[in-house]
Formats: sequence, structure tokens, C-alpha cells
Amino acid sequence: MVHEDVTDKILRCAIKAHTALGPALRERSYRSAMAIEMPFEGLQFEREPRLLVCYRGITIGQHRPDFIVEGKVVLEIKSASRLESVFESQVLTYLRVTGLHVGLLLNFNVSVLPHGIKRFVRS
Repeated sequence: MVHEDVTDKILRCAIKAHTALGPALRERSYRSAMAIEMPFEGLQFEREPRLLVCYRGITIGQHRPDFIVEGKVVLEIKSASRLESVFESQVLTYLRVTGLHVGLLLNFNVSVLPHGIKRFVRS
């Protein structure tokens, strides 16, 4: 798999955070926990980097994914009753805008974290 080494480390961090915190907290709590946990796995990241969206050479907006990890993986954190298709579209848009190929969508509002993991690969 593409960037499996990085995604495996991210998922280890997420499982540790979810085990310690449990489900049903706000997304910002899980984002903070991930920012604390990822350096323990040796992961470098940008938190909420600003991605400019241009149309015909003019900046028309910006997006902020939760994390770009190791310059390779878009990581989006959710705490929702279920993963909506709009969340998937969000990750795919971040992949397109960044030119990256791998994204993880993690929903922490589940009883067992593996039920809240969705991996994306853009070709």
C-alpha cells in the first residue's frame, strides 16, 4: 500500500488516543490528542495548514485539513454519529488541492476505532 508505514503509525496513535479518551468528545479534543501522540511515533506534521483555492489564477478561498503528516498523508478527524459522504468528499478535495495521494478519515465517535477508519488513495 502507498505510504503504509506512515498510515500505520498514524493509526497506532489514533488507537492510543481513542483507548484513553473514549468516544463522543469534540473533534478538537481528538485533534489535540493526536498532536501530542504523533511525535511519540516519530511523525512530523503540519496542523491545520492553510490550502489556498484558486480559480483562473485568483485565490477564491482556503481550506484547512486537520493534519498533513510527513508531507505525505492528509489526516481528517471527525467525531460524528456516522461518516457522511461529505466527509469523504472533503478528504478527496484535500488530496486534489495538495497533490497528495493518501488520506485518512478517522471518526472517533465509535465504540471501537477500527469501525471509524476510512483510507483513501488518489491515483
